Amino acid sequence: MNDFFISALPIIKSIEKAGFEAYFVGGSVRDYILGRDIHDVDIATSATPVELKKIFAHTVDVGIEHGTIMVLYKNQSFEVTTYRSESEYKDHRRPESVTFIRSLYEDLQRRDFTMNAIAMDGNGNIVDPFHGRLALKANMIKTVGEADDRFREDALRLMRAIRFVSQLGFHLDNETEAAISKHANLLEYIAVERISAEMQKLLGGKYKEKALLIALNTKLYQFFPSLCNQEHILSEVLSLPINQLNETDMWLLFLYLTESDEPTDLMKKWKFPAKKIQFLNRALNELSIRKCQEWSVYDLYRAGEHIAITVEKLYQTLNGKSGEYVEQNLVARFNELPITSREHIVISGNDVLEWTGKSGGPWMKELFIHLEKAILTKEIANEKEEIRRWIITCLLP
Repeated sequence: MNDFFISALPIIKSIEKAGFEAYFVGGSVRDYILGRDIHDVDIATSATPVELKKIFAHTVDVGIEHGTIMVLYKNQSFEVTTYRSESEYKDHRRPESVTFIRSLYEDLQRRDFTMNAIAMDGNGNIVDPFHGRLALKANMIKTVGEADDRFREDALRLMRAIRFVSQLGFHLDNETEAAISKHANLLEYIAVERISAEMQKLLGGKYKEKALLIALNTKLYQFFPSLCNQEHILSEVLSLPINQLNETDMWLLFLYLTESDEPTDLMKKWKFPAKKIQFLNRALNELSIRKCQEWSVYDLYRAGEHIAITVEKLYQTLNGKSGEYVEQNLVARFNELPITSREHIVISGNDVLEWTGKSGGPWMKELFIHLEKAILTKEIANEKEEIRRWIITCLLP
């Protein structure tokens, strides 16, 4: 049994000792069966939050209205959720109310996909009333019960379905894919932040091409921020060798193909954080330069290693090539630069003012740009005395 399960066993055993049921559920059980890495575990129980608080001395209410509390044990935290059933969904996202129940079967019945409706007890025994293991064996994503009902209840499941395709490489069963196509418009009810979070995971998946093809064929992409009526963009993305690209590379590709005069506005539609917007805007600018010329030492220096690699990978992808060899070459060239940031220059602005007797001003910025280029092209060495002589010579009337 995985270490995460072992560390959580005292929680399971304490709940059982108090006379209640407790099981590992959800993604951790699915990934355990698949032999994938597990990063945390979720526990479901027949005990109510009030009963759990009597069992454990240290708890935190993290979603108690939905039956979830955090149990703190030996410097670790474990989410424990009471079995529950749900009423009608009011907005295709959240149920009107939840009811705490004592039945594991009914709790698993409300879940999204059969592969996520598998439970495991503390001894490793599997409870699988909806044949999730058969779906896993067939590499298939299938809803629990009627697909129409599951997507009407929670429209974020539309995104989760294709995100799992990207991460696992599975296919959708016919009913599930047909229901996505039928209910794609329900994605309009979901907060952009939630869609964006799922899209990030999708674009970072190993099988992103497969997932994006489903988004295209089902028309789900029509309800993505900034991609409505942009079928040609998605088709062009799918015509390229995108498997070598990571999530950030993929966003850069979408932005580049959109050819928007206001890429920042597009990124804001996806609710990107400011730091990500800044990075992608810089990368777009460097990509426009890379399209016109090879990397000079100053281009590499100005871009920085991360942006330069991102841009080069995308440039190679747009030309239908793998960027692996070129990327390695680029890293080697970057590592050979005399300096990789302005902070590496051995002098400061104060040194310049002292040597020249001048007051600060815009000329200082221009001087340092010329100085960077001189060091990068090895016109001069990054040594204080040599730089002093170079500056005095440059500023002679």
